[in-house]
Amino acid sequence: MRNCIFSCAIALLSLLSYKHSTAQKNTIRQKIATIAATARGHVGMAMMSLEDGDTITLNGYDRYPMQSVFKVPLAIAVLDQVDKGKLSLDQLIHIRKEELLPTWSPIGKKFPEGTDMKLRDVLAYTVSQSDNNGCDILFRLVGGTTYVEQYIRGLGIDSISIKANEEQMAKAWEVQYTDWCTPVAMLQLLKGIHAGQYLSASSNDFLLQIMRETTTGPGRMRGLLPKNAEVAHKTGTSGSKDGITAATNDAGIVTLPNGKKYAIVVFVSDARADEATRDSVIAQLTKLFWDKAK
Repeated sequence: MRNCIFSCAIALLSLLSYKHSTAQKNTIRQKIATIAATARGHVGMAMMSLEDGDTITLNGYDRYPMQSVFKVPLAIAVLDQVDKGKLSLDQLIHIRKEELLPTWSPIGKKFPEGTDMKLRDVLAYTVSQSDNNGCDILFRLVGGTTYVEQYIRGLGIDSISIKANEEQMAKAWEVQYTDWCTPVAMLQLLKGIHAGQYLSASSNDFLLQIMRETTTGPGRMRGLLPKNAEVAHKTGTSGSKDGITAATNDAGIVTLPNGKKYAIVVFVSDARADEATRDSVIAQLTKLFWDKAK
């Protein structure tokens, strides 16, 4: 009898805990939807606590143009070749003047006549500063977009498409939509990075370092967090056409003051809101989970 009472009590507590958890998630979902609506576009979000795997999503399986977020999968593919001995972080990459196209390129701005640069530095420019010329140099180095897409899909990330490099995307508005990913797939990739699942420890540490050093999109994932918050992330941004911005993105891993981490992906697509509002959607969603998890 005593065992029965004890079992019933445990079951009741579990039920009450489940109901509380469900109610809490429903409240968070309502907040997410309210924040997302301000973008006046198509917003996708996926968040995972990297300690317990607790996950919440909004339009998590919809497809969104990645823009420069695809530089993270590219960097993983490059670093995999470093791990296999095909490339070295210290090898010199000859960058010709002809490769420095008129696009967002801190490399091109600093070295307009071309230069020789270590692979580690090309990777840092490409991820941390989102250099478009550096990106396409890396694509050519490893075998193009087809190779990178196949490599990433080989890691088990199925809902991703990498068809066009930066030069190709710049030629026509619709091309950027061929480089797409779902929030859940990008979240899965971030989880694998956190776990050190894809690369050697040294390569994975280097990847996280250049993601932590990201300078683009300061008003997005970092926008409402404390200045000393540790965020390893990658932004992605498109141009605008007829008042619509195709992509305002951020995806990364946030470290809480207690050392715990969560991964979050926010894709804001085909939005009519201004840049500050689009950035704010990402900042607010990131802060929502920061406050919830503290």
